[in-house]
Amino acid sequence: MTPFSLPQPVKEARLLPELAALTEHHRAACPPYARILAALGEAPPYSSVAALPWLPVRLFATHELKSVPDDAVFRTLTSSGTTGGPPSKIFLDRAAAQAQARALAATLRAVLGERRMPMLVVDSRSVIRAAALSARGAGVLGMMNFGRDHTFALDDDGAADLAAVRGFLSRHRGDPFLIFGFTFMTWRHLYEPARDHGLDLSGGVLIHSGGWKKMADEAVDNAEYRRRFAADTGLTRIHNFYGMVEQIGTIFLEGPDDDGDGGLYAPDFADVIIRDPETWQEVPPGVPGLIEVVSTLPTSYPGHAVLTEDLGVVHGVDDGVWPGKRFGVLGRLPRAEARGCSDTYGGASREAA
Repeated sequence: MTPFSLPQPVKEARLLPELAALTEHHRAACPPYARILAALGEAPPYSSVAALPWLPVRLFATHELKSVPDDAVFRTLTSSGTTGGPPSKIFLDRAAAQAQARALAATLRAVLGERRMPMLVVDSRSVIRAAALSARGAGVLGMMNFGRDHTFALDDDGAADLAAVRGFLSRHRGDPFLIFGFTFMTWRHLYEPARDHGLDLSGGVLIHSGGWKKMADEAVDNAEYRRRFAADTGLTRIHNFYGMVEQIGTIFLEGPDDDGDGGLYAPDFADVIIRDPETWQEVPPGVPGLIEVVSTLPTSYPGHAVLTEDLGVVHGVDDGVWPGKRFGVLGRLPRAEARGCSDTYGGASREAA
């Protein structure tokens, strides 16, 4: 069964007790998180998912937040950091890592099916060799589980490896294949070489994410990205997703047969809340605000309700190809406003230190 199956009222009714239980689990297991909740006066019962306490995403860069003993940490993931600041650090035990891998697999099967396809990775192999795995490397490694005959489209110096791409396409001519990469890299290192050298990508299914700021600098939005790939390379099966290392394993995915304007959907174990950046109250569909992401997956660290620094808007509810909220990402919060956001938690952060 697809993980995009629950109408919004049913989803919220299921998520609330699970997320409330996670809040109390992390309160008991993570002393800094407990001090944050105490400083804010947060306590059950919680009337709705939107009423649950959330953490600003920057706290994961300034504090070590984990709900498992040090000797139970199986993997530590790091983000690339924002605005030159320190990276987030996310601590996973084996159970959390396995649950997140299973959830990601279930989510992607909704658009990829059960069969493992030959896979073209629009990155260099060096990204998965680093001693300290970055969010980018973790993303590549996680996606590699869904493919076979993994071929990297970039060499170790980060330059397009046209010979490798040609060889991959020759081996799998006539068969469906999977392509994965971060949005700007797929544009610069796959679309542009394919356009310039007449490569046929029509058999591909492209999964991509991130990098839209650089794309905006080139006046390429999601619809134009899709149009150009289709017109110049024959590639039409394209799915953008929204996700972050602070909720690894949870991705918000474009639905099937999307034209680039349909929006992103949350799987049944997750959701988004759009908040007014001044009042922090949830806003109705059609009103832009800050994106909060919630997920039942983070059990080894208190990342189950995270306020991002991204602006978004809910386009509709239970009115798309999948049920639930249908939303879009509008861009990053300007840096000055982002400081105001984190200042709201300034006292709690100092208490947690």
